[in-house]
Amino acid sequence: MGNCWRKKRYSDDCSKHKIGFGSGNVSVINTKESWDEKLTEASKNGKIVVVNFSASWCGPCKSIAPFYCELSEKYPSLMFLSVDVDELAEFSSTWDIRATPTFYFLRDGQQVDQIVGANKSDLQKKIASHAK
Repeated sequence: MGNCWRKKRYSDDCSKHKIGFGSGNVSVINTKESWDEKLTEASKNGKIVVVNFSASWCGPCKSIAPFYCELSEKYPSLMFLSVDVDELAEFSSTWDIRATPTFYFLRDGQQVDQIVGANKSDLQKKIASHAK
């Protein structure tokens, strides 16, 4: 389904285009330190982490964000994070994000699964399978 190829941030102020990537039980990651804290917390609690690498300018990211937030409430046994690839560009590049949205599933900080694109059905199936 839909995805956006990575593009450079526009020179104008993108903050007016922000959407609610952090509602529900989704934690928005703004720093490497907050990333490390959440992964440590997830490891301690034996939780799988679902990470939504997205961008405020990406149409498919905007369309799937509310669904992602709904899933975060439906599956509290998982930890849901959201990373804006423009706000944390250097960090995101270490995860080799080539399109948005990209969803990673992590166990003890290591990738165990991935989805590229805004396919609601695939996302729901993967999240449900990892919640078991």
